[in-house]
Amino acid sequence: MHDVTPLRPAAELAALASRPYPNESPAYRAARTALLAEEIELRRHAERVAALRRALPPGAEVPQDYEFIAEDGARVRLSALFGRHDTLVTFFWMFGAKRERPCPMCTAFVGSLEIPARDLGQHLALAIIGGAPIERQAAFKRERGWRNLNVYATTSDAFARDYRGLSPDGEDWGSLNVFTRKDGVIRRFWGDEMDEATADPGQDQRGTPEVAPVWSILDITPTGRPAHWYPKLEY
Repeated sequence: MHDVTPLRPAAELAALASRPYPNESPAYRAARTALLAEEIELRRHAERVAALRRALPPGAEVPQDYEFIAEDGARVRLSALFGRHDTLVTFFWMFGAKRERPCPMCTAFVGSLEIPARDLGQHLALAIIGGAPIERQAAFKRERGWRNLNVYATTSDAFARDYRGLSPDGEDWGSLNVFTRKDGVIRRFWGDEMDEATADPGQDQRGTPEVAPVWSILDITPTGRPAHWYPKLEY
């Protein structure tokens, strides 16, 4: 067993870090210090959850080497999407064959990956996958000015169906998945499995960790997440 360094109480760390800003009231500073302790606890819990995620047993082997169409029209397999990496992150966005334009919520998330995609590329492969024809997806990518993201079109419903990109009635869903490759075997390591059934009362459907920065920024504002707000493709 490795020795685990005892953590100092969150309230103690909060008291050390808490410093007033100009013109603050004592009541505000006391409440902010208490909140800081909770934020420290939240960070620690997030670290524990991340450790549990990393310690998952080997995931299920993928049932087939799914085929996709790349932006240059070439047909590529799931195994090829890894490139030089042993980890592949895929996002199946709601841009199905029946959609002329993608889901605004999915677009907001995919757009947030454009800049960090190059940094992420040092550690993993990233693929944006949709059911719409590749020409339509590539055109939308050019419209948005995305240069660092790779989009792919499915050649059948198999991948979307197997990895929760399609509802039972055929509606497309946004689906985030992480795959690993070791000794030639591809497995699903993790994916977001939170849906409407897991949402608490009064909350929108959300998963964790929060991978869309727009929500993280809204969460630190006085009004929080608007109850009925939804992103748009144009403003």
